[in-house]
Amino acid sequence: MATHKPVEISELYGSLNLQEPGNKWYVIHCKPRCEKKLADFSKKYKICYYLPLKESVRHYKYRKIIFTKPLFPSYIFIKCNFNQKDFLYRSGCVVRILEVPDQDQLMEDLRQIYDGKKMGADLQPSQYLKNGQKVKIVKGPFSGLTGVVKKHEVVKEVILQVNMLKQGVSVQVEPDQVKIL
Repeated sequence: MATHKPVEISELYGSLNLQEPGNKWYVIHCKPRCEKKLADFSKKYKICYYLPLKESVRHYKYRKIIFTKPLFPSYIFIKCNFNQKDFLYRSGCVVRILEVPDQDQLMEDLRQIYDGKKMGADLQPSQYLKNGQKVKIVKGPFSGLTGVVKKHEVVKEVILQVNMLKQGVSVQVEPDQVKIL
């Protein structure tokens, strides 16, 4: 019988805004299954982070366990200054820290995912599309989100992409709910 207590964290500590003077957003590549530990470490030292989570269900013989796991395995987004960035290595969870060349683009990508989750979207991991048609959802519960579709003739899902990671998550939509940009 396991005696450890799972790490319970919130997805967002701080705010999803552009950098403040001296602070920038970084993409942190973590050791396997250490994302929540790094988020807990960051919160303890008052360092802002965003760790998108999804619910997962496991069925055992006589019980059902619901837990959360990261939407982007081994990655967490952290806003910090230079000294805090070096301090993060002390957690023992960091493999490397990726510099973000376009802070505005990263913020836009993260806000799309954050807003989608807030609207109740069941975000599922999806492939990153290099080539695709950019669309905006104009009707329905996910109105306002923008993403990419494979083919504009048959629209079943819109992919919200994080260009920095070259990963995406999909939202199920009806064809009449999207507008091609």
